[in-house]
Amino acid sequence: MKIFVTGAAGFIGFHVSMALLGRGDKVVGIDNLNDYYDVRLKEARLEELSKHQNAKNFHFVKLDISNTQALLELFAQQKPQRVVHLAAQAGVRYSLQNPHAYAQSNLVGFTNILEACRHHGVEHLVYASSSSVYGGNTKLPFSEQDNVDHPVSLYAATKKANELMAHTYSHLYNLPTTGLRFFTVYGPWGRPDMSPFLFANAILSGKPIQVFNHGNMMRDFTYIDDIVEGVIRVLDKPATAEGPDADGIAAKAPFRIFNIGNSQPEKLMDFIKELETALGKIATKEFLPMQAGDVKATFADTSALERWVGFKPSTSLSVGVGRFVDWYTNDYKHLEGLV
Repeated sequence: MKIFVTGAAGFIGFHVSMALLGRGDKVVGIDNLNDYYDVRLKEARLEELSKHQNAKNFHFVKLDISNTQALLELFAQQKPQRVVHLAAQAGVRYSLQNPHAYAQSNLVGFTNILEACRHHGVEHLVYASSSSVYGGNTKLPFSEQDNVDHPVSLYAATKKANELMAHTYSHLYNLPTTGLRFFTVYGPWGRPDMSPFLFANAILSGKPIQVFNHGNMMRDFTYIDDIVEGVIRVLDKPATAEGPDADGIAAKAPFRIFNIGNSQPEKLMDFIKELETALGKIATKEFLPMQAGDVKATFADTSALERWVGFKPSTSLSVGVGRFVDWYTNDYKHLEGLV
């Protein structure tokens, strides 16, 4: 198949592109290479894609999805069969300082993706949502059937808006869409603004790590390979108007929402211990209050995903952290100028 992957130079987009190339698909990668974090890491991911044994099947286009005309022209020219939409302005905390970046990328950009898919006969749109849509919910685990009308960050609000927008297009235009609520994704080639990177860098540099809510946090850490497996299995099974998880209004449209998480929430302090063990060095910890826009715990109910595609993430924290540290200490450290 010919598949568009937006955000192809990003953490998840890079890994999804690698996996699609590995099975023989043609991939058109789209990314605006913005400077939210070091562009050189994004360029290094693209360099890895260019070394893939099936690199001839990869075509990269530098493009901002908020550029309506350019995006529509690319769809008309390339005619993708399916789309994995992972481009977005990421980060909960950054949304407190730069809200307009989220409106432009996550709302305007997503509208453009929906319009392009509608007008160019795309068979299935799979897009990234987020566990952050659960906001201040306290009932655990989080289920797709839970109310998600109370986001606690603008980032979360834009992801909830994406789900509503996708449902509208599925309902009005019979466009199959599937939203995936990712839970704390980590692993090799990850984002420098996320805790594994921040902690590893600080620990190895002998600097204190910032531990929010005094360490009383739990996260459903999900290893990148499990996320990729879930994305591709879902991509291969377009949403329908019927099925085991179609109920209420959703039963009238080819629309799905699934959690992808490890279903194993871990204490933040246990995550730090795993990191310390893998790095062979104890962290100096600076305990701080809860940050605005943050939540105390996340925990994914993945039973709907299991019913739909027969897959459940299962990589243990010790295995995943070990692989991340191996990459960070052996590969990332050698990327010129990044450390």
